[in-house]
Amino acid sequence: MPRKRGCLFPVLSLIVVVVVARFGYTPFLEATANYLIENDGPRKAEAIVVLGGDSYGDRTLKGAELAKEGYAHFVLVSGPPRLMGYSSADQIQFAEQRGYPASLFREEHLPADAESTRTEVRVLGKYLQEQGIHNVLLVTSNFHTKRAARIWRTENPGINVAVVPSVDPDRIFTPETWWKSRPGQKIFIYEWMKTISVMLGV
Repeated sequence: MPRKRGCLFPVLSLIVVVVVARFGYTPFLEATANYLIENDGPRKAEAIVVLGGDSYGDRTLKGAELAKEGYAHFVLVSGPPRLMGYSSADQIQFAEQRGYPASLFREEHLPADAESTRTEVRVLGKYLQEQGIHNVLLVTSNFHTKRAARIWRTENPGINVAVVPSVDPDRIFTPETWWKSRPGQKIFIYEWMKTISVMLGV
């Protein structure tokens, strides 16, 4: 019974957010979106890890930019041989076409069978520990940053992580305007559902 009550509160809270979005109380809407975002800022690290699931290449370009600016020795682009139509090799090639040298990247096709951020982070952490790496910059989409960081710190307590959001040139999800577009609304709902699952340990 206590477990059910614990699950019910965040679900009801999400429903309240949706209702408020319908009537447009801007400060509240911005705050609930900002909660999803963590930005630790770039800092020196041993490696830059770009999480998979980006069909536009924004995460990879941000990782390459950070490496080019000297924040880490290399970029590890996460993703199996084929993820959402874009493999890690595709992402690296995409960055090369935009002027970033291949030498910035380490292509490992990791992880091979991730079904979730938790699985992905677990495999990446194991690989990095085997390489003797204990300090990384984690790059992912802005709405994914806080959840990804929470999972990383749970799964890989021996690897220090600072999170840097990738740049979204189309501004699909921004705290100031997410409720004004269908893509922004979908991202908000899906990410909050996943965030609640992580909070509940699901």
